[in-house]
Amino acid sequence: MPTGKDPKIIFSPSGKRGQFPAGTSLLQAARKLGVDIDSVCGGRGTCGRCQVTVSEGEFSKHGIVSNTAHLSDQNEAESRSRDKRKLREGHRLSCQTQLLGDIAIDVPSTSQIHRQLVCKDHEARAISINPSVHAFFVEVARPSLTDPTGDLERLMAALEKDWQLSNLVCDLAITRSLPEVLRTANWQVTVAVRGSTEIVAVSAGLKESLYGVAIDVGSTTIAAHLCDLSSGEVLASAGRMNPQIRYGEDLMSRVSYIMLNSGGEAELIKAVRGAISELLIETTAKARLRPLDIVEIVIVGNPIMQHLVLGLNPIHLGTAPFTLTSDAATSVRARDIGIDISPGGYAYVLPCIAGHVGADAAAVLLAEAPYDRDEISLLIDVGTNAEIFLGNRDRILAASSPTGPAFEGAQISSGQRAAPGAVERVRIDHDTLEPRFKVVGCDVWSDDAAFNDQLPVTGVSGICGSGIIEAVAELFLAGVVNAEGVITPEAAARSKRIVRQERTFTYILVEGEPGVRIEQNDIRAIQLAKAALYAGVRLLMDKLGVTRVQRIRLAGAFGANIDVKYAMILGMIPDCDLSNVSSAGNAAGTGARIALLDRHARQLIEQQVRAIEKIETAAEDSFQDHYVSAMGIPHQFDPFTELRKLVEVPITKPATTGRRRRKRTR
Repeated sequence: MPTGKDPKIIFSPSGKRGQFPAGTSLLQAARKLGVDIDSVCGGRGTCGRCQVTVSEGEFSKHGIVSNTAHLSDQNEAESRSRDKRKLREGHRLSCQTQLLGDIAIDVPSTSQIHRQLVCKDHEARAISINPSVHAFFVEVARPSLTDPTGDLERLMAALEKDWQLSNLVCDLAITRSLPEVLRTANWQVTVAVRGSTEIVAVSAGLKESLYGVAIDVGSTTIAAHLCDLSSGEVLASAGRMNPQIRYGEDLMSRVSYIMLNSGGEAELIKAVRGAISELLIETTAKARLRPLDIVEIVIVGNPIMQHLVLGLNPIHLGTAPFTLTSDAATSVRARDIGIDISPGGYAYVLPCIAGHVGADAAAVLLAEAPYDRDEISLLIDVGTNAEIFLGNRDRILAASSPTGPAFEGAQISSGQRAAPGAVERVRIDHDTLEPRFKVVGCDVWSDDAAFNDQLPVTGVSGICGSGIIEAVAELFLAGVVNAEGVITPEAAARSKRIVRQERTFTYILVEGEPGVRIEQNDIRAIQLAKAALYAGVRLLMDKLGVTRVQRIRLAGAFGANIDVKYAMILGMIPDCDLSNVSSAGNAAGTGARIALLDRHARQLIEQQVRAIEKIETAAEDSFQDHYVSAMGIPHQFDPFTELRKLVEVPITKPATTGRRRRKRTR
């Protein structure tokens, strides 16, 4: 056994090292050196969080040769942990293992407090795990006749003794339940502490994990993701339609409802909070937990949704100058906004950027981090309003453009949400004009022999946003729809699928009842929506002084499902190398999870939001010019040279150039 001077120890990957007396636990040495090792139980060998391994190989440059004999033997606590399958093969509990000789120790990422979680849904990225709420296990001294100190004071003393946590505050709701919890738990409890300043929950026994929920409140749907705050793992997810839809399909309709109906805001507030509470019940049930086990929630949403969740009246967002009650990040007890979680639990709401660019857009910004890139990035979160970011690490601009609900299947004759039975993919033969398509809930195309057998019970029930985009783009490529967005009379002679409807023509995509038809008004609705989006982007490009973008990311449920090639064919997005155009998936939800799991990310996004330049499209004269030009397919003037390298796009006739010039002269 090694003797002589104090043994040396080196921790990897931090590289921190020191000398300690023989018999010092590895966890004690790590804490004194500032090495990042997790432990909830306070070194009692019960949580299994502080596992380490002995580094292999010779460390001669440090004068150390790793040798397992330089550590104490496995003790009873480690044996119990191994029997319960908490302690993995080849690992040791650092709180139970003593230093006897020179040693090099590896701290695996699973044992680090500030570990990183790699998100692989779309582009791999790392999320630092450093939540605002941490768990601390303590054994509280029992009261006696000679020491009748109060239960709360005993708890505080235990936290200061074991974890050096002092001057904590505790909510009255938690203090009320404390006597029963302490006695039921035999004076052994896990305390959830927020930001090293406040007790937000006290649970009986050793509780190894704390839980939080990231919530994305959209105008159409609400999604919730239940997360383990120690590992970052998503334990359950759920979503549902926003029940406010019955008060209006789009945001302005809901604001109008509030303006026209006294107390209308209370109805909308109750509806959205009720939906959030139901999602908390659903997600915790999936993970065999209760809403009371949640210690924190993070909420993102557009400005109107955010106002309603917080109980604020959004009517001033309905008229210029579109003033927010507050655009700052908000931290409030969840119970104060009618959401039941742990009695002391908080809700953190990300900051808004402008009157029509909300916390959901801030979450997209956090997830995509264009402020860390050199190239000019364009981020678009497509919804009833499109939130747009353009820029790089030097400068970022933001705007909102009123695209309306057409991209989600609304205002379309055969339109519907992306539910089973909805057409989501379309291809049209450019010679025969015969279509083939795919529907949600069926894995094969319509020309496959197994198509009818695999159809959902609904059959083909309509067409959703991605389907209508592809249908219009395919009709344009096939010469049925011209650059002005009109189904031409000449096309009717080419196929029986094109039929006259009063003074216009309609393309029959799916025959029968209910069938799916692409009417002239449907094409016009898509043109109006895509023109608003493109005009907003071009306005930001003008402000930034660029003529091209280098990278485009489409966020949101619609952005995740749309084929970027067809989006560019229609002229929804500016010309760009298609290999640099991709989906960001549910970036708002990802940003909400980042803010939930990493408290430093909250400071970062609050700082970035303050630095963003906000552009109000309604106040810009050039927006209307861009809007009119963008009605053309793909555009009235822009050549789309990158797109034409890959797709044979019909030539757009510049017949209206003179009209535009005369308008400007006037």
